[in-house]
Amino acid sequence: MKNMMNKLPVGCLLSACIVLTPLTQAKTMPFKDLQLPLEERVDDLINRLTVEEKISQLFDKSAPIPRLSIPEYYWWNEALHGVARAGKATVFPQAIGLAATFDQDLMLDVATAISDEGRAKHHAFLRNSTTSMYGGLTYWSPNINIFRDPRWGRGQETYGEDPFLTSTMATSFVKGLEGNDPTYLKSVATIKHYAVHSGPEVSRHSDDYIASEKDLSETYLRAFKDTISATDVSSVMCAYNRVNGLPACGSDPLLKDLLRGSFGFSGYVVSDCGAIADFYDENSHHVVTSPAEAAANALKAGTDLNCGDHHGNTFSYLKEALAQGLVEEQDIDRALTRLLTARMKLGMFDENNTHPYTQISESVIGSDAHIDLARHAAESSMVLLKNDGILPLKSSSKIALIGPNANNNSILVGNYHGTPVAPSTPKQALSAFLPKNKFSYAPGSSLTENIYAHFKAVQASVFSHTNAQGERLPGLVAEYFSASHFNLQPAHRQIEPNINLPKTGIPMHRQPNQEFAIRWHGLFKPQKTGNYAFNLSNIDAYLDDIPVADTMHLEAGKTYSFRAESVIQKYWHSNVIAPDIRFEWVNTDVDLAAEAIKIARESDVIVFVGGISAQLEGEEMALQIDGFSHGDRTHISLPKTQTKLLKALHKLGKPIVLVNMSGSAMALNWHDKNLNAIIQGFYPGEQTGPALLNILYGKVSPSGRLPVTFYSSVDDLPDFKDYSMENRTYKYYKGTPLYPFGYGLSYTDFRYDSLSLSRNKNGLAISATIENLGEITADEVVQVYLSMPDAPNEVPQRELVAFKRVTIKSGRQEKVQFTLTSDQLTYVDQSGVRQPYLGTLKVLVGGGQGLKRKDNVVQDTIELK
Repeated sequence: MKNMMNKLPVGCLLSACIVLTPLTQAKTMPFKDLQLPLEERVDDLINRLTVEEKISQLFDKSAPIPRLSIPEYYWWNEALHGVARAGKATVFPQAIGLAATFDQDLMLDVATAISDEGRAKHHAFLRNSTTSMYGGLTYWSPNINIFRDPRWGRGQETYGEDPFLTSTMATSFVKGLEGNDPTYLKSVATIKHYAVHSGPEVSRHSDDYIASEKDLSETYLRAFKDTISATDVSSVMCAYNRVNGLPACGSDPLLKDLLRGSFGFSGYVVSDCGAIADFYDENSHHVVTSPAEAAANALKAGTDLNCGDHHGNTFSYLKEALAQGLVEEQDIDRALTRLLTARMKLGMFDENNTHPYTQISESVIGSDAHIDLARHAAESSMVLLKNDGILPLKSSSKIALIGPNANNNSILVGNYHGTPVAPSTPKQALSAFLPKNKFSYAPGSSLTENIYAHFKAVQASVFSHTNAQGERLPGLVAEYFSASHFNLQPAHRQIEPNINLPKTGIPMHRQPNQEFAIRWHGLFKPQKTGNYAFNLSNIDAYLDDIPVADTMHLEAGKTYSFRAESVIQKYWHSNVIAPDIRFEWVNTDVDLAAEAIKIARESDVIVFVGGISAQLEGEEMALQIDGFSHGDRTHISLPKTQTKLLKALHKLGKPIVLVNMSGSAMALNWHDKNLNAIIQGFYPGEQTGPALLNILYGKVSPSGRLPVTFYSSVDDLPDFKDYSMENRTYKYYKGTPLYPFGYGLSYTDFRYDSLSLSRNKNGLAISATIENLGEITADEVVQVYLSMPDAPNEVPQRELVAFKRVTIKSGRQEKVQFTLTSDQLTYVDQSGVRQPYLGTLKVLVGGGQGLKRKDNVVQDTIELK
């Protein structure tokens, strides 16, 4: 296509013409005309661009085009369980916790709240003439990979191990993010990581995962296919790994044949960051020898947008690929059409941007309604795994709150999160609720080994500085630089008591995306001799010019020279909008266990909040200690430091309630046998404290259900890199789980009865009655499982096909009904093709699979002919 040139109108007399400037022309061009069809607007804009300009729009940081008044745009934004990395925003439960609610209506409400806050933030940035990473409307969420192995550190980002649960929750999340306006997208949702992606983290850039056609169809691609069908989602992110020999971002079978062919996907595909560079990187896939070949392979396969990394943007080599005949300009135009269509649907090229989504006020961010929703979601996400009657707690009981996660802000947020608006830890909630004589707290132990969770900001009494007159005065000299380096004069100086920017804030006026640097200097005088562990967030610190390490021995009364520096730049790991800058420590010589046992002896009930956190599990981390490697887990036991303390507390003979916080399954074997109650909390969001309080004291009955299987160990699971589904998840695991998928207890008992099955031309009608036998109103998650014993090849032992959350009053009975489609009455053959099932169909309806408990299910069979 030829680029359109600026010309005088035909017949225009030079003496009478008004000469249009490029800026004026841009405002009158057809791509700005809201009355034209979207396709015409997109075509008009593409026709005006040079090849270089076209290529510049295929990066996650799309370049500005001043002559057309097109600003730069940062495609990268995150909204996994709240608007992330863009300052304050309501932090809802981590994705795995949202899945544990088994509540698609709640998920829609949560996603709607997230997109409300995202829209409000985006337009606030625009009013400040600010474009910034994490300020756009294209969210790289949700993660709908299947959590097939409990060792995967990023499993916390998913909706669990079941494709049906995953697609159901993802459908609600996508609809909440993208909105229901017939013309405009509220924001863009991106389902990721396509495909066959679930660890290990350490080798994701070089691994080739082999999956059978059956496993692809039945497990790894099912949620993508179903979510696309239900939502017409706007974007898909392709994964780092290879699938059956081909990089996921350059695979014709995955992207052309399945995604755009069989699944009917019509949006754009974005690469995971650096994934295209992995094509040629010698330490990664190395399937081609040059960046130009990598760019061409990805573009022609259907990857439209390149997120770069330390290699740079590989798509910048498309000009070279074009010259070599590896791609044609129409390949570039095809990708650009998809990308510009999304931006136009977001309203980004409108002359007068006044559609309803532009009117959402910043007052929604962390509003009372959103905080209440976060608390409700947290309550619904918590799973009661065991209870011998100790719960709910009596308000008269004296509580010893113990555990490394009892006051750990990390458990409120998991990974991919924003800055909480109203964060509340269990300690904060319980200490506010209980009288002082009824409550005591001690961390008790580290999270594991030398990883601590109860850091505090280094107190002001430790710091001092010397003024020009030689006087020793409290505080540090803080110098603020208006760029991300120190070779200019500081823009601002002040004295600060210590280093804790979340509380003190950044004093100078700046744009939300302004890079900056800070240097502190002064003197450092500890008050106690000991070994100290440090937590440095976005900061480097030096004592007597020696870099502060994770642990250092310090002497009381000794004065050390002190210097600290923080450089905030526009990189993904350095949140320039609201940087978290902290200098914290903890004295590791303190006998934490002795302190915990002391308060436990004086209590009536011990509430132990333990588990792990996103400090230990997550994305491609450097950490390597017992149980954890590069973000993944090597075993799933509770860390030894915590179990050792729990065993010591158990000897006291006091009732113990364990609240386990983790984004993945835990092997709580000893704990299940010996403790009085166990609650699985996952990472419940910023309202963790109030939600847990309401559960512990019975204001709310627990109603969460496990979205993953809790195994006794990983010893009898396949190798982590083995992507066969044999002996994995509840569908194929041959052993006895500690707690099965779908499991969860309540403070009341439900009785199922009157199961009715009726075959019709559309599928299968199912109904059952549920009676609340207890004395409280409570929610029940009704689940429907099918088994197909007469299938001619191996099929799941049972498979979730429907679920519904219902509220039932004490003593009342409710009838629940489900209609399964004919497509659900099928099995996947060895070729990956769905076939109609004929034979005896087993149907189970209940509060779980009927494995751990058999008294809360009802089942029957029906013959399918």
